[in-house]
Amino acid sequence: MKLISENSTSTKVLERVILPIEKIGKEIMFDCRMCGQCILHSTGLTCPMRCPKNLRNGPCGGVRPNGNCEVYPDKPCVWVQAIERSARLPIWRDNIYRLQPPVDWQLQDTSSWVNLFTGRDSVHPPGWRGALDADREAR
Repeated sequence: MKLISENSTSTKVLERVILPIEKIGKEIMFDCRMCGQCILHSTGLTCPMRCPKNLRNGPCGGVRPNGNCEVYPDKPCVWVQAIERSARLPIWRDNIYRLQPPVDWQLQDTSSWVNLFTGRDSVHPPGWRGALDADREAR
């Protein structure tokens, strides 16, 4: 969705205004890591960037039998939380099964809201367009 130009002066001003509000709100509510490509609605309102391995498409093979993280055994696996929470959402509950493109680390610490409106969050590496189209067709 491209509603505003990516490199315009108004976009830069909008980023300066929105970023602090988005950052504070999302950090408090979702323990957000500000990747700039928010998929909270697809992960049961659980920020997948809290995963120490930065996995974007589900848990690793090291999830412990109790549902805790392989890297931090005293913490619950982010993806176990995401799957459980997605089931409780009134909408978007099936989005947890969608294939997510890799993170564009150039967008780290930018506003995902501004990136959504400029279309910057939908720029994917070559080869991922086909994977995303295949995922859509499978649904």
